[in-house]
Amino acid sequence: MGCCCSSDYDEDWIENIDICEHCNYPIEPDSKRQRPIRNGSEVRDPLVSYESSSPPCSPMQDKLVVALYNYEPKHDGDLGLRKGEKLRVLEENGEWWKAQSLTTGQEGLIPHNFVALVNSLEPEPWFFKNISRKDAERQLLASGNTHGSFLIRESETSKGAARGSPGGLGGPQEGSGVPWVSLSPGSYSLSVRDLDESQGETVKHYKIRNLDSGGFYISPRTPFGSLRELVQHYTRSSDGLCCRLGKPCRTQKPQKPWWQDEWEVPRESLKLVEKLGAGQFGEVWMGFYNGHTKVAVKNLKAGSMSPSAFLAEANLMKKLQHPRLVRLYAVVTKEPIYIITEFMEKGSLVDFLKTSEGVKLSINKLLDMAAQIAEGMAFIEAKNYIHRDLRAANILVSDTLCCKIADFGLARLIEDNEYTAREGAKFPIKWTAPEAINYGTFTIKSDVWSFGILLTEIVTYGRIPYPGMTNPEVIQNLERGYRMPQPEQCPPELYELMRQCWKESPEERPTFDFLRSVLEDFFTATEGQYQQQP
Repeated sequence: MGCCCSSDYDEDWIENIDICEHCNYPIEPDSKRQRPIRNGSEVRDPLVSYESSSPPCSPMQDKLVVALYNYEPKHDGDLGLRKGEKLRVLEENGEWWKAQSLTTGQEGLIPHNFVALVNSLEPEPWFFKNISRKDAERQLLASGNTHGSFLIRESETSKGAARGSPGGLGGPQEGSGVPWVSLSPGSYSLSVRDLDESQGETVKHYKIRNLDSGGFYISPRTPFGSLRELVQHYTRSSDGLCCRLGKPCRTQKPQKPWWQDEWEVPRESLKLVEKLGAGQFGEVWMGFYNGHTKVAVKNLKAGSMSPSAFLAEANLMKKLQHPRLVRLYAVVTKEPIYIITEFMEKGSLVDFLKTSEGVKLSINKLLDMAAQIAEGMAFIEAKNYIHRDLRAANILVSDTLCCKIADFGLARLIEDNEYTAREGAKFPIKWTAPEAINYGTFTIKSDVWSFGILLTEIVTYGRIPYPGMTNPEVIQNLERGYRMPQPEQCPPELYELMRQCWKESPEERPTFDFLRSVLEDFFTATEGQYQQQP
């Protein structure tokens, strides 16, 4: 057993959970050493081969974690981390866990997303926990990854492993003598970035199946005792895969969670650095909270809404947390009201689509952005919430082209006659459903109508809807049953989806969950989910 003190760590990218106390780098595993995790009634390590089918059992011990990243303490009571440092978790409470360093003995709060369980797959750079098939494709196709970049994820298709002897992907062939496989927890999939002559850069998926003896395989002719062995094998040779495995999919250091109990903050804690834009009801700035946390600050004009009503709504909004929703961090409730949120590098979607980078986006990427928005709205739908102002101006874009929904719920709080009256200059007529225009009836189905309009913004790279029409003309035409014609370069199937969103009867419009599922697999709905086994 040896550490990486004398080796080039950058070349040896396969991390391990055991850490050298001198250099803080991973220690190569001893082939006979067994590190248990619980699997059903047994304790089994998916990284380690066992000589028999009965791995040793051990009682549940303290919850130990290992730091995946360095972290410098910034608050009273938090604990600094060094990558590779092991800690004992003393208490789990939200996004900050109380822990004790096994190196220094110090106790304090640590960000939960900076650590991973010891004796698990989580510290492996190629293992991505809780990631969907679609997000795996998004991450692998992002800049920084190349042909052969890969990851292993928990399979979301079977929600369980196919256990038994290696005998094929479906059932046994007649007369083969291979037992029928069943499903049980612990199923994994391998996702690999490939260059396809017909499709260009794409991602291929392979199902990893489990053996009763504790091993794994993609091809039944090549079983492995552990996932580590599987990765090492296909790193050396493609052996039937689309290509040899290269580097693991790149990941960004996660954002530190917002410090607990910092909700209503003093205005003096914020430093506004760069004005990003000005809207109908205020300005948006990039700034820093307490001098170290980069944030976006929306500065609302005095009198635009009631501070007490805003605080009540904000308390609901902060509970809506999802990867596709802009995170609400804190508020300043004395006028002028400040809304502090996570910072999104590329700004609003409507502005980004008009940039030199935005206009080059392929229809595939545009549809992926639409799918991300539909995913966020499906979450809002499931929580029985309403956005009321869904349009590309209220979608923000990260530096990795992730889309997040902003300003959900704020529209109903605005106290401005120019906004609340349907003829008002500020009212977003062109995005609003007829029943909301005529009767003030806002529901999740009126949000679906707005999403259909947003789709036209996306596919036209930020063009204003109903080009050439004034707001009164839009209202008059909608009353006659008019709908926007199919935009240029818009696939007919996408336009049909828009028309479904614009059904006169709200009940006939699709759900956001349906829209998400259609958009995620827009061009691949008829393709097989997994590559055939090599």
